[in-house]
Amino acid sequence: MLPEVAATTGNAAWMLTSASLVFLMTPGVAFFYGGMVRAKAVLNMLMLSAAALSVTAVIWTLWGWSIAYAGTSIGGIFGDPLTGFLLKDSVSATDGVFGAVNDPSTFTTASDDMPSYPGSIDVAFQVTFAMITVALISGALAERIKYSTWMLFVALWITFDYAPMAHMVWNHGLLSGDGAISTAIGAAAHDFAGGTVVHINAAVAALVIVLIIGKRKGFGVAPIRPHNVPFVMLGAFLLWFGWFGFNAGSAFGANGTAGYAWMSTTAATAAAMLAWGFTEKIRTGHYTAMGAASGIVAGLVAITPAADVVSPLWAMVLGAIAGVLCCFACGLKFKLGYDDSLDVVGVHGVGGLTGTVLIGFFGEGTGLFAGGDYKQLLVQVVIALCAILYSGVMTAIIAFVLEKTLGWRVTEAQEVGGIDLADQGERAYDFAGTASSVLKEVK
Repeated sequence: MLPEVAATTGNAAWMLTSASLVFLMTPGVAFFYGGMVRAKAVLNMLMLSAAALSVTAVIWTLWGWSIAYAGTSIGGIFGDPLTGFLLKDSVSATDGVFGAVNDPSTFTTASDDMPSYPGSIDVAFQVTFAMITVALISGALAERIKYSTWMLFVALWITFDYAPMAHMVWNHGLLSGDGAISTAIGAAAHDFAGGTVVHINAAVAALVIVLIIGKRKGFGVAPIRPHNVPFVMLGAFLLWFGWFGFNAGSAFGANGTAGYAWMSTTAATAAAMLAWGFTEKIRTGHYTAMGAASGIVAGLVAITPAADVVSPLWAMVLGAIAGVLCCFACGLKFKLGYDDSLDVVGVHGVGGLTGTVLIGFFGEGTGLFAGGDYKQLLVQVVIALCAILYSGVMTAIIAFVLEKTLGWRVTEAQEVGGIDLADQGERAYDFAGTASSVLKEVK
């Protein structure tokens, strides 16, 4: 029994650590996005991430967890929200789990005969994924949306989009490796840590809302520059650090898969940053800090669905491809005329799609270039398309209803004057106060 206890406590410790690392990713996104916007909108940007954390935590506790993982499956699309309402049968205030603390029935299992860690830890790990996913969307909507509308959107989107998508992909649902689509094609769909559930889902949602709410004043006419590039770099580094929990934590144990996912994540991300930088150097003559930060995120996004099934070589190739593609994709918004403020579509959409599809080429033993056949590629394309369709339709319904009721946009005057002052009643930087202090000292 001793090895079993050791494995259980070790896995529990790793998964709690991973949950904390993934939680840190949302503050990382806040800094990453916050630095990219103009000084007059940075507080609002940070607040959108804060709302992603708080509103998601409440919804997940009430019914989100049940819809995604605990409830009886309804058509392989979503779980019954009442089965695990208020985390029923998942956590307890007294001993961590309902029932005896060592009852194997309350543990998430690594195998049929070996408990891995308490189910309460899995609730914690999974809620952080929901938080970061909805936070990603906010980057596309920067500098022009009401905080009140955003809070309601988070609640509705987690309920009707994210939780069902997680159920479909990660809880033996329609888009899972043992779901109806995989069975029909004859190959198991693979999304290790969120190519479809997180990145494609968030990017499609972002694009849909952008098309509904319209462009910022001056988009495509006047230059809109980041106000704090060090913030952007800080956010990118925090995201890279947190991503170890995101990907290595998705091994659901302190094991070799976690170690390999850690390394493949690093290799792919490094290759993506370099590839983005080289592309930028050829196009503009410079290696920019903004490009380095964006390249880091592009690599992290692309390796996410594939971190456990691609060799070290293919991990770096995948990252490099994503770095180049995402670099070019970020310019599409100017050609096509959609105001994706902080390139959520260009980085998360293109990166997530790239990583998901390239499993069909690079997946060990299943991909076209790694000993497999066309079926893995086919199933990866199909689940990506299904994720795009579901996210697009569900987000369009939610966003359109909010547009016709609360409204998404602040007024044009408030946008021009600064959404921080209009919506938060504050300014991030007291330039006037600083100037006054200097004058007093001089006198």
